[in-house]
Amino acid sequence: MAKRDVVFPTGRQALYERNRYSPAVRSGGHLFVSGQVGSREDGSPEPDLEAQVRLAFTNLNGVLAAAGLTFDDVVDTTVFIVDPDKHFERIWAVVPEFWGAAPHPTITCVGVTWLYGFQFEIKVIAKLRD
Repeated sequence: MAKRDVVFPTGRQALYERNRYSPAVRSGGHLFVSGQVGSREDGSPEPDLEAQVRLAFTNLNGVLAAAGLTFDDVVDTTVFIVDPDKHFERIWAVVPEFWGAAPHPTITCVGVTWLYGFQFEIKVIAKLRD
């Protein structure tokens, strides 16, 4: 297998190395971004739900920026929400701050029971620029 073309955002490489995964990998004209959560610099969860969602998007945007991209380059999105019946409306009230104008990327929303102490996670696939 060829060596992976990994993208690391500024200032968070130690966190990814400690947890043994890549934040994003370039392959086949796309950037595959690992799930991003609302983690503080030390990796701990932001306790406030809305602030956690904003921080997850900020962390995501940091990974995209490290590859020279923005959320406008995202073509596919998957979000994971703990207890979506309880949290979906509060989360989705924050999303427009980051989502941008239509046309929007595709999305799959998945309700889960556990996200390592987090309530929200977002992973994306973005199209690399020529």
